[in-house]
Amino acid sequence: MRYPEVRRDGTVETVHGEAIPDPYRWLEDGDAAETRAFIEAQNAFAEPILAALPAREAFRERVAALLTAPTRGCPWERGGRVFAWHGGEQNQPVLVVADAVDELERGRVLLDPNALSADGTVAVNVASVSPDGALLAYGVSDGGSDWRTIRVRDVATGDDLADEIPWTKWNPPVWLPGGRAFSYWAYDAPTGDALTDEMGAGRLMRHEIGADPSTDAVLFARPDEPRLFARHWPRDDEWFVLSTDTGSSSGNDLAVRRHGDEAAALRQLVEGHEHEWSAIGIHGGRLFAVTDESAPRYRLAAFDLETGEQSTIVPEHEEDVLLDASLTERGLVLEYSHDASHRMQLASLEGELGDAVPLGDGVSITGSEASSGTGTVFASTSSFVDRGTRHVIVVDGARLVEHRALLAPGPAAPRAATHRIRTASSDGQQVPAFLVRPAGDAGDAPRPTLIWGYGGFNIPMNPAFRAVLAAWVEAGGVLVVPNLRGGGEFGSEWHKGGTKERKQQVFDDLFAIAEHLIATGVTTREQLALHGRSNGGLLAGAALTQRPELWAAVLPGVGVLDMLRYHRFTIGWAWASDYGDPDDAEAHAYLRAYSPLHNVRDGVAYPPTLITTGDHDDRVVPAHSFKFAAELQRAQAATGADAPVLLSVDTRAGHGMGKPKDAAALEFADQLAFAAHHTGLDVR
Repeated sequence: MRYPEVRRDGTVETVHGEAIPDPYRWLEDGDAAETRAFIEAQNAFAEPILAALPAREAFRERVAALLTAPTRGCPWERGGRVFAWHGGEQNQPVLVVADAVDELERGRVLLDPNALSADGTVAVNVASVSPDGALLAYGVSDGGSDWRTIRVRDVATGDDLADEIPWTKWNPPVWLPGGRAFSYWAYDAPTGDALTDEMGAGRLMRHEIGADPSTDAVLFARPDEPRLFARHWPRDDEWFVLSTDTGSSSGNDLAVRRHGDEAAALRQLVEGHEHEWSAIGIHGGRLFAVTDESAPRYRLAAFDLETGEQSTIVPEHEEDVLLDASLTERGLVLEYSHDASHRMQLASLEGELGDAVPLGDGVSITGSEASSGTGTVFASTSSFVDRGTRHVIVVDGARLVEHRALLAPGPAAPRAATHRIRTASSDGQQVPAFLVRPAGDAGDAPRPTLIWGYGGFNIPMNPAFRAVLAAWVEAGGVLVVPNLRGGGEFGSEWHKGGTKERKQQVFDDLFAIAEHLIATGVTTREQLALHGRSNGGLLAGAALTQRPELWAAVLPGVGVLDMLRYHRFTIGWAWASDYGDPDDAEAHAYLRAYSPLHNVRDGVAYPPTLITTGDHDDRVVPAHSFKFAAELQRAQAATGADAPVLLSVDTRAGHGMGKPKDAAALEFADQLAFAAHHTGLDVR
């Protein structure tokens, strides 16, 4: 193939005594004319090849149908009103409000993000209602960016107030006592490139409704610690609770003070950033928190807010992982992961276990909402074959009083059967995976198979519904979702076993699953495709460069692919908690050993590869994908291999949040049609 010509220059940087060539560093400037020309050339090259894929249109129709089928988010109640996100044919879901959960289907549309832009690329990514149900604070992002502008809407009238706060990120607004002020996390307006420049110190602010944001008070700031995040949570009318951390999956500290006593120093409950402390609420003068301190499968602890004394309420389970907990009027709702699926159990405020809530087998809890003021709990679940189910649960302490399941309207999801498989990884550890077979597949012959993997940041891969994966199964393909080290399926030790100098173990786990699928006749090497996004894009890139012979097709999406410079852009430095800091000599050595960009080898014929990114991605900047694609195309062309290496860049998208459904359908169709073509899946 004659790939687009890409300029290589002589840029070399010496890092820890090693000369590191970086001939495509100029592609890090996303606004440069030469970079824009690169994007245009790559898209012009890829589009005819993608358009010619036989299954592209069929997959576009299938994915569009799944994406536009009705979806129903987990409800929440504030001030006697019930709110929920409802999705359907429009690009963005709408926020509805009603007087009761059973009236939501006839509810009033309070906020329609589709009206904020003509092309559906403006999204609402956070929404927080005041405790009395009177005001909605919501965050608007444009073109897939993580940057938000916070606005405020009157719930009764549906009109926006004058309040508008730009340059906010990460934290949702959290309402303060009285419901006429909230906290938020803000940065100075960028002076350079808002999509790529490393971010400075943020600060936790207090905004009074109707006030000029330039006069907002600072609740917490540490300009001497620019890599410190702070969050005000949980919301409480007496106590201000502050959580601070230094990265996306590092430990956090907790501190408290009474509201109205801003002059007083915060009293530290936990310090050192060594363990996770997920504070869930305050009841009876105690702050409850889920932690992995002395409990890799997590336990529920409580702090006496007068003395600071800590006690264990629910000890670590002997097998299952405590994911989350919520307070009700007289008890607790516990959410557990059992072999990477979720279950819910009730308990008393003193930790005595009670009734189980029958949410179903093989499901993920995708949302839950409880309050220390009521005994009503809302939850939502999904699975590989369930687009989403709402649950209305009434409890009395540890006793289940009532449970109702409310199915989403619209067509059922594709039929399939889900199984669990396990195999030994390189260190002997058994690694499990979900194997999803389409309806009618008896498993008596190898079939085209897609692995969807992640393996990082303590994020579990549970049986949740994803349109891109459901469309593959509906078309007759086998889906495999492995639970790799680095993920959050089996507790903090499982997570840490795939971080920093142990990151290679994540890739080895993947290779073990792939080889097991081939050895047991599920598929063949010629029928096996790999897909992953973000950290999963790193997984795909590393698997491509380390074991190119194992795959019929590889699809890295918005991937972290330059492991020696990932920390130089936007929020990348926060990922050192999982990856390690490239500025450290020891970390540099193991990052260099697997960095996909730096391990493309001459003389190797790589499998068909489709790299996707968005030019507005300000989380994993698109330069990762640009540089990797350029280097992989150069090496592939040198071998004379026919297998295509394509780069497809969405020029009005970011990391994926809030992406319009029509754009998402086209991206997913390209990926699935590419995988189908190169694995031999006959799509009719």
